[in-house]
Amino acid sequence: MSTISIIGSGGIAAAVGGLATKAGHAVEIISRDPARAQALADQIGGGATAGVFGAVPAGDLVLLAIPYSVVLGAVEQYGRALGGKILIDPTNPVANDLKSFVTSADTFGAQEIVRTAPADAIVVKAFNNQFSHILAAGPVEGRPLDVLLAGDDAAAKAAVSAFIVSLGLRPLDVGPLPMARTLEHFCLLSLGLLTHAVKSTNFALGVDLSA
Repeated sequence: MSTISIIGSGGIAAAVGGLATKAGHAVEIISRDPARAQALADQIGGGATAGVFGAVPAGDLVLLAIPYSVVLGAVEQYGRALGGKILIDPTNPVANDLKSFVTSADTFGAQEIVRTAPADAIVVKAFNNQFSHILAAGPVEGRPLDVLLAGDDAAAKAAVSAFIVSLGLRPLDVGPLPMARTLEHFCLLSLGLLTHAVKSTNFALGVDLSA
């Protein structure tokens, strides 16, 4: 198994970190608040450790499990410490109206992370299409949850896909990094369903391949 570093201590960090420790991965939790990092490491167990914010992450895979509003600042602060890492981007740059994006029309969240990160870091969009508590719960009626991913580097996507499979989830590759824009729209779709149809966050979005 591998080491996964998770920057963040919220819902996505807890969900992916918990699944990762159960799968036998070494998990490093990193937060600007060391106490929060340690608390989450203790919560998920499995030998998870608390790392130091801004230091070189222990894992080759680094999950950016923090809000989009702060992710660019964090990536910029890390700078060369993220060089050579695969950065997994689960963020959604949704505006306060929950109907639009804070990014301009000519770009998208994952692209802005690419522009901010070191040139030799590789960004793969993943884990943004499910609510964190749905991810944490795992398979639904014996069926694995789908994790949609996009990226330009085939080897990096293969590594992220293998990690997703190890968590008991199903990776579905939607194509190159520009498709991350569509995945970010997935968040708006989920919010629309939440507001107008389902009326709760107790649902998962995926693909039925049985037909």
